[in-house]
Amino acid sequence: MSLDRIGLHGLRVRGYHGVFSRERRDGQDFVVDATLGVDVRAAAAADDLSLTVDYGTLAGRLADVVAGEPVALIETLAERLAAVCLAEPGVQEAEITVHKPQAPVQQEVRDVTVTVRRSRA
Repeated sequence: MSLDRIGLHGLRVRGYHGVFSRERRDGQDFVVDATLGVDVRAAAAADDLSLTVDYGTLAGRLADVVAGEPVALIETLAERLAAVCLAEPGVQEAEITVHKPQAPVQQEVRDVTVTVRRSRA
């Protein structure tokens, strides 16, 4: 059986993540995209929010992680966000992309991203 997808894209949250002390002191905006693998048939048939992922609530949980405890690597942040998604009932897979558009790199770049894909074992 293939899974359906629920996407939450462009969640912008101020966070204090990074390797450099100025990143942890000054903070910067991070953008999160989450794509969830779920089976929405029961929710669709019953037209019942309780049978699917409440993406409004999930957005708040993801924002809390980004705004919360600082980490050095966006890889670590992406792992934490994937774990939050997989803790949701019914979520079988999660693909998380963390964007760090103000990453401190010497060359001009539009964005730096890390994407992780995780599933229930």
